[in-house]
Amino acid sequence: MTELLFQTDGYIQTFEAKVIEQDIENHGVFLDRTAFYPGGGGQPSDSGLLTKGNNVIPVIRARKQGSKVLHLIDKAEHLPSNGTPVIGQIDWDRRYQLMRSHTAMHVLCGVIFRDYGASVTGGDMEPLKGRMDFEFETMHKDLVIEIEKAINQEVINARPLHVAILSREKAFQIPDLIRTKINLLPEGIQKVRVVEIEGLDLQADGGTHVRNTAEVGRIRITDYKSKGKINKRIYVELDV
Repeated sequence: MTELLFQTDGYIQTFEAKVIEQDIENHGVFLDRTAFYPGGGGQPSDSGLLTKGNNVIPVIRARKQGSKVLHLIDKAEHLPSNGTPVIGQIDWDRRYQLMRSHTAMHVLCGVIFRDYGASVTGGDMEPLKGRMDFEFETMHKDLVIEIEKAINQEVINARPLHVAILSREKAFQIPDLIRTKINLLPEGIQKVRVVEIEGLDLQADGGTHVRNTAEVGRIRITDYKSKGKINKRIYVELDV
């Protein structure tokens, strides 16, 4: 299996690892440990570099395969062989923007759940932008202005974030742990990673986040749409 370094420290930019398996068909390698986020929960995969000696190998993206992470490389002939020690390097500018985006989504989710009791029905994000769907019957300009003011107040409040990995039994004792309309945690998952924005939001989540809401920066709601009778979509962007 691959040790997932990003689960406990999203700020790791470089790391040492060893190739444990090649995947010739998909042009990739599995590592014994990685800081590359493999995508999921609306957060895209990381990209970056693997270095072996004087050879620098671009990693296009990573993806989860069972208990391992596959690092996809553009050309099969560049694949390092099994047992090769490598140094991984995350594309940090892109990753940090995604971390800010992801935390912004949790701020939005936390505020809307706290103030309006609305569950999340979907979401997606890119560097410095994202969208989230909620169970709202109506959405209008004045409500959107209220929401934008409230989420930016939580940025100003500089709330710290905490990450913990709990047993499934303990995690599900937390009220409202799952903020999505559908519980996306498979029954077989015995360890649950939870992310808390202190005093605002606590939910199961596998992605990477900043350490404090102040790092998110100003959040702008750029648009909102109706996606169904009780499904409304909010689009946000962050300042560079």
